[in-house]
Amino acid sequence: MSERHIHMAGSVVERHIIRGSEANDRDVFEYALLRVVPRAERGECINAGVLLYCRAKAYVGARTHLDEARLLALDPRADAAGIRAALGAVERVCGGGEAAGQAAGEDAGRRFRWLVAPRSTVVRPGPVHTGLTADPAAETERLLDLLVR
Repeated sequence: MSERHIHMAGSVVERHIIRGSEANDRDVFEYALLRVVPRAERGECINAGVLLYCRAKAYVGARTHLDEARLLALDPRADAAGIRAALGAVERVCGGGEAAGQAAGEDAGRRFRWLVAPRSTVVRPGPVHTGLTADPAAETERLLDLLVR
């Protein structure tokens, strides 16, 4: 499918529109970084994980990585074990099932929306961004490597 647009100068520009069902093997996804803010009053943070949601695949996943040396550079008294536990809880909610606790019965989209809701805790989500992917799990890993490690 294509559209033709005529600009004021009289030139014709053609724009191609690809719909999800037309020869496109990639689906829209949303993602947010998980940030660790050890001292809220300073506003400093490090990226410690990625949350990714792909509605078309009913996928929600999280991958985390805490760089303890960077964390302790921001706050030598930071509770690394507690932060790791909070990051692990996010991964369990994404995984669903009994390990997800109260979120176990929710669909992938509701779990993602709950996880990206703003909060004033040491581990908090950043803004939500979008992209296209053929493999949401591989994309989660790719974003972890690109933005966190």
